[in-house]
Amino acid sequence: MSTTSPSIDPTKMGLGRSIAVLTSGGDAQGMNAAVRATVRVGLYTGAKVFFVHEGYQGLVDGGDHIKLATWESVSMMLQLGGTVIGSARCKDFRSREGRMTAACNLVKLGITNLCVIGGDGSLTGANAFRTEWSDLLKDLVKAGKITATEAKKSSHLNIVGMVGSIDNDFCGTDMTIGTDSALHRIIEVVDAITTTAQSHQRTFILEVMGRHCGYLALVTALACGADWVFIPEMPPDEDWENHLCRRLTDQRARGCRLNVIIVAEGAISRDGKPITSDQIKTLVTDRLGFDTRTTILGHVQRGGTPSAFDRILGSRMGVEAVMALLEATPDTPACVVSLSGNQAVRLPLMECVQVTKDVTAAMAERRFEEAIKLRGKSFENNWNTYKLLAHINPPDVKSNINVAIMNVGAPCAGMNAAVRAAVRMGLIQGHNMLAVYDGFHGLAHGQIEPICWTGVSGWTGKGGSELGTKRTLPGKLLEEISQNIAKFSIHALVIIGGFEAYVGGLELVQARERYEEMCIPMVVIPATVSNNVPGSDFSIGADTALNTITSTCDRIKQSAAGTKRRVFIVETMGGYCGYLATMAGLAAGADAAYIYEEKFNIKDLEMNVIHLLEKMKTTVKRGLILRNENCNANYTTDFIFNLYSEEGKGTFDCRKNILGHMQQGGTPTPFDRNFGTKMGAKSVLWLTDKLKECYRHGRIFANTPNSACVLGMRKRALFLQPLADLKADTDFEHRIPKTQWWLKIRPIMKILAKYNIKLDTSELADIEHVIKTRGQQ
Repeated sequence: MSTTSPSIDPTKMGLGRSIAVLTSGGDAQGMNAAVRATVRVGLYTGAKVFFVHEGYQGLVDGGDHIKLATWESVSMMLQLGGTVIGSARCKDFRSREGRMTAACNLVKLGITNLCVIGGDGSLTGANAFRTEWSDLLKDLVKAGKITATEAKKSSHLNIVGMVGSIDNDFCGTDMTIGTDSALHRIIEVVDAITTTAQSHQRTFILEVMGRHCGYLALVTALACGADWVFIPEMPPDEDWENHLCRRLTDQRARGCRLNVIIVAEGAISRDGKPITSDQIKTLVTDRLGFDTRTTILGHVQRGGTPSAFDRILGSRMGVEAVMALLEATPDTPACVVSLSGNQAVRLPLMECVQVTKDVTAAMAERRFEEAIKLRGKSFENNWNTYKLLAHINPPDVKSNINVAIMNVGAPCAGMNAAVRAAVRMGLIQGHNMLAVYDGFHGLAHGQIEPICWTGVSGWTGKGGSELGTKRTLPGKLLEEISQNIAKFSIHALVIIGGFEAYVGGLELVQARERYEEMCIPMVVIPATVSNNVPGSDFSIGADTALNTITSTCDRIKQSAAGTKRRVFIVETMGGYCGYLATMAGLAAGADAAYIYEEKFNIKDLEMNVIHLLEKMKTTVKRGLILRNENCNANYTTDFIFNLYSEEGKGTFDCRKNILGHMQQGGTPTPFDRNFGTKMGAKSVLWLTDKLKECYRHGRIFANTPNSACVLGMRKRALFLQPLADLKADTDFEHRIPKTQWWLKIRPIMKILAKYNIKLDTSELADIEHVIKTRGQQ
């Protein structure tokens, strides 16, 4: 919690203050979202905000490189990749003379708050600048470049950093700005390569960025089910050449038509020598005679439009950065702001830099296990999951346990990734895995078949549901379901789906009193575009749907910007859950997002129309309104369209779009592939432990509440919660949880759309310590 008193008016926090924002080092998609949020929230607090063009070089050069920013000057930035205000490597700033000039430029403009978006080098430079600020000012006064009064007014420099780096190489933060977008670019290429590689039975070696950090390579390998991954943190064992050739040969023998090898550009062997793509290609071609191709992605990874996640990350971090600057005192250490899970966090800058340096030192000294741990729990979990799913053959000894897997409800992207991970993890544990087709309907009608390792090959990148899914609930089919559980000797059940999966799981638990066959461990994995399953902050599939909506809104905004004076009303899915409408509103820069959870009336609609009429007087002559499909029974999309059309007559005209089922389709995003993979693997590991607990007198018997759980992500970790315990937090009529974390960030969307509302600063973060953050899941 923040130390800011709730009585402080956030719209007056910045009065008389000036903030400068700069981007430095390598560019990353999402930097513009962070710049936009910093400018708009700075202006919202009453502060003056300045752009510094061309990074630190702009600070040194001054003049036109430091310009006053306006609300409209950051319009249409959200969807652009790179950094609009420019970034440059700067030798001048490394010299004391250069920093003196930069300090002089800031003092003359009254700027004492600096927001730096860049990598660890850029942020370390900012901290050094802050540390010597007082001395620089003394020298400037001595030299007669500034007056003693000016020096007194600018006696202290506040620094806040946001990490912009596609490599995700900054310790203490879950994700840096640009990482998710870079993964999008990589996965687009992997999907394209996969189709051509399968046609010709080829081996593809894909080199991705990451000179000192293997995050991109590792997550890519997880997300595409690669046969091998080379990362700098964990070089392969001494005999890796033979092991790799054996692995590729085994895969071909199992009927796989392609092999994919992912290489981080900084990959090394145990003795510290580089492992290159060409070296691997020569090995595979000479030893195995496989047709092998190499693709080096290079700067493609930095390009393109930012993903929805990076826009939201940048926007939320921008808000947090401004608040951190305005709350800072001379004793507050320079901090970086980031997200951990779904929480905004502030971390001491130099602690993070130190841990990042510790990783480099651990790799140089060949303490590789420690390097992986220092990267954080998330990196370590990714590595362990990858190793389990890609490198271990199923054991010879079987457990005689049958685990059934099913999809329930509407299909969504990422379901197949979860099924693949669960199947393979089960086989690794020695279980027999059974595929149930068409949900509870298939379970009742015996549509159950064994599924093997190769049966799920290539499933991570497939959208929809390969097992088939139906909305049928088990309540009226309990007799048939119990008979089939007995007939197929099902000992445990993995249910992957949306609200129906949750309710269906509850119905099976309630049926345990009448049907002993239901007394088996079961786990529900939330998978729905609506993100409305109790027990989890995120559902598989929601990220893919969010990106689909965001990219569609980008095109719509482009059309509106071209025709001028046009407002688009876009209807999103989600049932009664406003997650998609809210998050897409933040990611696409919407003017309003109507949802069921936040009641609205005709006065609110009128206020939104007036807001748009005012907006049309500025240079930004367009509007975007999102409406959740069930936000209000009477204020329908047609009603809102007609209202806006009538009230806007003569000033703007309206168009409407109902996005429909395109939100459920498409190939899964890297997040959904990775999330689905980790959830699927974790669910079967939990079931395996639970089966051991429930094994009594030669049979499985599970009837305690904690033997039927929802596996969900809560804040920073994966948690299992009994289905029965979640009933109290469920609005069954409207199919949503009673408490939803994302409602707290709705004010940010409104502030960025220039609504004069109050931001609750009591929810903002205190500074944490990096040691704590290593416990993240």
